[in-house]
Amino acid sequence: MPELPEVEALREFLDSHLVGKEIARVLPVAISVLKTYDPPLSALEGARVTGVARRGKFLDIATEGPAGELHLVTHLARAGWLQWKDPLPSGFPKPGKGPLALRTALTEGDGFDLTEAGTTKRLAVHLVRDPAEVPGVARLGPDPLAPDFDLAAFGALLAGERRQIKGALRDQSLIAGIGNAYSDEILHAAKMSPFKPTQNLGPEETAALYTAMRTTLSEAVERSHGLAAGKLKAEKKSGLRVHGRTGEACPVCGDTVREVSFADSSLQYCPTCQTGGKPLADRRMSKLLK
Repeated sequence: MPELPEVEALREFLDSHLVGKEIARVLPVAISVLKTYDPPLSALEGARVTGVARRGKFLDIATEGPAGELHLVTHLARAGWLQWKDPLPSGFPKPGKGPLALRTALTEGDGFDLTEAGTTKRLAVHLVRDPAEVPGVARLGPDPLAPDFDLAAFGALLAGERRQIKGALRDQSLIAGIGNAYSDEILHAAKMSPFKPTQNLGPEETAALYTAMRTTLSEAVERSHGLAAGKLKAEKKSGLRVHGRTGEACPVCGDTVREVSFADSSLQYCPTCQTGGKPLADRRMSKLLK
């Protein structure tokens, strides 16, 4: 799933390729992709892109045109992606053929496709007058890389939480933009068990977690800076230390990276770095590790 660093890189890429250009048409190809119907996508025809913003894991393309100010807001979900094409294929794509979900064509002949692999279709596109009309955007917590999101603000967020730290980091209404992969990476950098309860964090541990979060995300954003959209997935994978690396050696201590599996996801961690050398049992059968 694209998380904050990859979505930020896509925002930067689109900002340099889209802003100032005019939209010719937006074509939904997968029935499930469009989540709003008023205004219709045809309202974007003739609109000019005025900016591209990132809101957590959402991309927000702002436009101004005959219908006024409109925002094309996209969440790529687990298997979605954006492919820039210059030139864009001519003609109208046929529904049900391949992973293509939505195509945005510009009057200059270029544009982008939104694609989604697999059979579970969760990629979502909203056309709204205000991004806050999108429920997922409206409930977002603060951005972890925002200049005003300091240690005091982070500590205040966690003060009222009573759950495992892995789940807290992934909660978009608490902190926006962190998913399964980067929560694993942050906890590894902080030398902290994913099962540690938030209420057991002391001041020094909170500070260490905050530093690990800011550093891990900032470094990932920097690695992705200037990359074309098609290279971002490979960059993300190459920069991960523990996530997705079950059975490999931890790059810090050399211990074997372990995994805990759940119904629809898994987490990876290093026992030596994070749990005092103790392997974690399945979450449903183990007690919380302190």
